[in-house]
Amino acid sequence: MQRHWKELGDYGTLGLELALSVLVGLLGGQWLDRQIGTGPWLTLLGFGFGVMAGFRSLWRALQRANRAAERADEEELEARRRYHGRGPEP
Repeated sequence: MQRHWKELGDYGTLGLELALSVLVGLLGGQWLDRQIGTGPWLTLLGFGFGVMAGFRSLWRALQRANRAAERADEEELEARRRYHGRGPEP
């Protein structure tokens, strides 16, 4: 049961992680634009990096979820093999 709560926590923070990545990139770009006086260019660049960082975290979470699902499938298949005393059915 604890494992399910941990997974819920891991996946429940994805939206927050995406939003914070975009926000940090955007605000960092705005701050640099004010310091250097480059107009909206660093704001746009920071926003782009923030979006990329956020979607990278989503991609990595999706890969972790897929690996966990594959492990669960393998464990279930192995349990069926042990129960039936033979290999997988075609």
